[in-house]
Amino acid sequence: MKVTTVERMVWTDPVIADVPVPTGKLTLRSGFGSGLARRPSDPADTFWAIGDRGPNLKVAAAIKRYGLVHLEPLRNVAGAKVMPRPDIGPAIAQFRIVGDEVELVRELRLTTEDGMPISGLAHPGSDALLSEPVFDLFGAPLAPDPQGMDTEGLVAMSDGSFWVGDEFGPALVRFDIDGHMVLRLLPGSSDPTGADARGLPILAARRQLNRGFEALAVSPDESCLILAFQSPLAHPDEAAHRHGRHVRLWRVSLPTGRVVAQYAYPLEPESAFHRDTAKGKFDRSDIKVSELVWLPGGDLLVLERGSETTKVYRCTVDTTQVLGAEHLDIAHRPTLEELSASSEPFPLPTLTKSLILDTDDHPEISADLEGMVLLAANQLLLVNDNDFGVEGAETAFWRITFDRPL
Repeated sequence: MKVTTVERMVWTDPVIADVPVPTGKLTLRSGFGSGLARRPSDPADTFWAIGDRGPNLKVAAAIKRYGLVHLEPLRNVAGAKVMPRPDIGPAIAQFRIVGDEVELVRELRLTTEDGMPISGLAHPGSDALLSEPVFDLFGAPLAPDPQGMDTEGLVAMSDGSFWVGDEFGPALVRFDIDGHMVLRLLPGSSDPTGADARGLPILAARRQLNRGFEALAVSPDESCLILAFQSPLAHPDEAAHRHGRHVRLWRVSLPTGRVVAQYAYPLEPESAFHRDTAKGKFDRSDIKVSELVWLPGGDLLVLERGSETTKVYRCTVDTTQVLGAEHLDIAHRPTLEELSASSEPFPLPTLTKSLILDTDDHPEISADLEGMVLLAANQLLLVNDNDFGVEGAETAFWRITFDRPL
């Protein structure tokens, strides 16, 4: 399979706010690069996109780029983020392609069941769940929000509703056609919104900080979802995450919300990400799975990336690759991640994959690609995450055409 054309689609991020800072102003722009989706009934030129938690800065960038030197004491706070406008939270947008341009059709601000806008503030931490410490521009801590979301993966269902993957919980969340939450599945406990008593395996809470559910896809018959953790779990500890070579994929039955199968997806070695390694230090823990597409024939497309380099693989998923039920048990030892981090050969079944796109071969394609959707049998649309423009990045949509159907 060969790429025949690579086209950048014209799109200008609208400015949503200007925030005064010592160096002048911090310009915040719309961001919808976390995940893409289409439903079969959508017109061929239409797709959906989701933005993440809202504008947030790493402490180092806040100090160096915007002169917020009073934040220096936060530099060594693990996972610390600065949120200049906590009121700007997760949203879903509908887009339309017109020629070589992308046009915004409408935007849905995501809300709780009672209609309150969902925030991008992290959940309260606990013994079972690592949680990001979040601060405002003055360095004051922002209170956690049990219903806050860092929205990433997106699925558009035929009835008009949406499923969203949330990194914080990590959680699977269903929204209705207007963006109101109707169901939230969290690890190991009943839904605190009261909408449903079902929960996901407690094992999900072992996700590494800010590396929860990143990618989400729905089967062609809409009977199940497949979700991917962004990285290996920190299970039983962070060392297993840092050195792990496999990411867990879960098959979730609909409408029961139960995990019915688990798979191990093998990550590429660091040396395969040429643009990343050329820029300097690049570790195994910098490799992520950021998007899934379930093809009509049953195979999966998996977007695996560093920061600069993105690779898209085709995976065949069948019953011979399902892991034993014991690997969903948080008490089972050795854990999948311990086996994955070992220097010994990995002893469990893994998904097989074949490369269909490598952006190292197409240097014109942007870095930080996170969203992917099938536009036609032989055509993908990719998008980068501009992080709301906090470090000057711009959204870029890329239409990739292949010489035959995927």
